[in-house]
Amino acid sequence: MAVDYLVIVVYLAGMLAMGWWGMRRAKSKSEFLVAGRRLGPAMYSGTMAAIVLGGASTIGGVGLGYQYGLSGAWMVFTIGLGLLALSVFFSARIARLKVYTVSEMLDLRYGGRAGVISGLVMWAYTLMLAVTSTIAYATIFDVLFDINRTLAIVLGGSIVVAYSTLGGMWSITLTDMVQFVVKTVGVLLLLLPIAVVKAGGFAEMKAQLPTEYFDPLGIGGETIFTYVLIYTFGMLIGQDIWQRVFTARSDRTARWGGTVAGTYCLAYAVAGAVIGTAAKVLYPKLASPDDAFATIVKDELPMGVRGLVLAAALAAVMSTSSGALIACATVANNDIWARLRGVVRPEGEQHDEVRGNRAFILLMGLAVIATAIALNDVVQALTVAYNLLVGGLLVPILGGLLWKRGTAQGALASVAVGGLAVTGLMAAYGILANEPVYYGLLASLAAYVVVSLATRPTDAAVLAAWRERLAGRAPAPENATETVSEQVPAAQ
Repeated sequence: MAVDYLVIVVYLAGMLAMGWWGMRRAKSKSEFLVAGRRLGPAMYSGTMAAIVLGGASTIGGVGLGYQYGLSGAWMVFTIGLGLLALSVFFSARIARLKVYTVSEMLDLRYGGRAGVISGLVMWAYTLMLAVTSTIAYATIFDVLFDINRTLAIVLGGSIVVAYSTLGGMWSITLTDMVQFVVKTVGVLLLLLPIAVVKAGGFAEMKAQLPTEYFDPLGIGGETIFTYVLIYTFGMLIGQDIWQRVFTARSDRTARWGGTVAGTYCLAYAVAGAVIGTAAKVLYPKLASPDDAFATIVKDELPMGVRGLVLAAALAAVMSTSSGALIACATVANNDIWARLRGVVRPEGEQHDEVRGNRAFILLMGLAVIATAIALNDVVQALTVAYNLLVGGLLVPILGGLLWKRGTAQGALASVAVGGLAVTGLMAAYGILANEPVYYGLLASLAAYVVVSLATRPTDAAVLAAWRERLAGRAPAPENATETVSEQVPAAQ
């Protein structure tokens, strides 16, 4: 294991070094929160794929393959479909808005009255997303170093908080690119073929397992439909995803770079399911499907390769954790704290902006680590996060982009009714039930349409300004002050 330990230690040290490098580059609010909006296609594709493919997609995806066979790919597959839909239909318009948060988009569209409530819902989502990723450190570090759960969470969480606090989005982008490469090599190029060979090849896998393991719809139509509602639609509206769209240097980069990342997710989904299916042949009686990834890595891979694949799992968790953390801090600072205290700093105070956002990343990071230590159930925490996001914010966000008759009152009613409905239905039916997101989404849609039609249309001047921003013709607020970033060439 000494070689494996060395691989992991070098990897973790590299993450911290990139955080230090990013600190030197992030000199303004735009640089710190959205990497100066200057990422080219290669870096944009890599960082977008890294943020959406986290521990749930890697460890959980293999676990679903172990439990259901090839149809276990559907969870990650719907994530890829959501990213493709976002990239093809919405990303160009989102990038042209030149905002920092989803709530700022809602304020632009509806006239500045939806920010705090939508910010609270988005903050709860990003916080729980960061918590679920942080909990996953316990599994990986337990395999690596045989340390207890709390210490594992503190160790992994502290590294992510450190490099995220130092350099913001620049540090996260650089670390995400490394993580993307490590995941590609570790999971797709090493673990996938080794697992299939160890299981005797596809012919032997088919001979050893029931036929339903190779049925593309074996996991069930209702489960697939729920995945589409939660993950595909969740990809369209999450702050963690939008904040990556904001980093694109052009409409074309956002559209085509995201399409490449979405296609990569589809391949990753199939790979995870195949690995899990191979693990079922090798270890038919594991106590939990989620143990499949760690077991096959620990028992079947040679020294050195094992360390790299475990680094790939660690990379998957870290990329999602850091993306959710900066999203959580951005929402907390810009959408909640600044509005509640009624003070907005002048855009020219760039160093204050960076220092404030850096402080919020540190504060939210400590809250995430503490919450992760207190919670045990990753699946329930993730379900709560996505139910709140989809039930509370999907309708007003997509409605604002697609329906000009939608009003601020309709948006606020949609957020409130959808959020309360989802919360109440989770209490009534259980957190893991399908009904909360089904009925919560319908309640949110009904409130949005009815209240919008019953209230005065959005002011014509607000809609005109919205259309100008959406078309990219209105200057973004930071353009007048981003003198530092203009001196640095765009990242490729």
